[in-house]
Amino acid sequence: MPRNLDLSALRSFVTVADVGGVTRAAGFLNLTQSAVSMQIKRLEDSLGQTLFLRAARKLALSSEGEQLLSYGRRMLALNDEVLSRFGAGGHEGELRLGVPHDIIYPAIPGILKRLAQVYPRVRVNLVSSFTLLLKEGFARGEFDAMVTTEEHPDRTAEVLSSRGLIWAGAPDGLVWQRRPLRLGFKDTCIFRPAAQAALDAAGIPWEMATGGESEQAVEATVAADLAVTVRMEGTLTEGMAPIRPEAGLPALGRTSICLYPGGARRDEVSDMLLSELRRAYSA
Repeated sequence: MPRNLDLSALRSFVTVADVGGVTRAAGFLNLTQSAVSMQIKRLEDSLGQTLFLRAARKLALSSEGEQLLSYGRRMLALNDEVLSRFGAGGHEGELRLGVPHDIIYPAIPGILKRLAQVYPRVRVNLVSSFTLLLKEGFARGEFDAMVTTEEHPDRTAEVLSSRGLIWAGAPDGLVWQRRPLRLGFKDTCIFRPAAQAALDAAGIPWEMATGGESEQAVEATVAADLAVTVRMEGTLTEGMAPIRPEAGLPALGRTSICLYPGGARRDEVSDMLLSELRRAYSA
């Protein structure tokens, strides 16, 4: 007699694998941690396979779990597509999100993927720029939600977390020793005034090595060891490395990651987006 997989249990399994833990998965699924664990156990019992290596220090998939993950994603995607196409009241339209370029990774790709899986008929438009430009667009009503990095948030901002600012240069670079110190920033980078003010207060002369609005130009200049820049902790891109405190560059303080919900669209799609952003950036 043919048997059927429990799609709810399969969705819990895929979510646990994607987010890296039962506790986080429970939040995404709006279930209790014990309910998610029971669904995983029921799925393992029905398949007669161990899907996770529970003895490992970090949650890891077994070889059977890795195989099932590929099948599970395809099955759930097809399930969601069928419900979206034939179900009543499917959400559709456009969702507009603004995020500064330096905090898109690693959180945003996973958030957009999960939104597309649950609401395949909703188009998500991502705009990436610096906070100053994003806030101008937000004031014009261009975004349904916006994440910012700023030292002095507006009163309407929801502060999700606070992170330290660090000097960054090329791995094993030496340009930080030069005087005047060469700086790489876009003209509208919100970290630029803070870096210049800190250098002035420390009596360290500086000059700009870049100009304009090309972030690729800034990253290339820094990676070539022709300038230093400023980034938040945990957001360095390839070709950058933190400059050690013993290098003598002044401390830069901290900045906040903030969330601004827009008022134009308030439904379960935007609620899911806001919930995902809060989880991603509150850590």
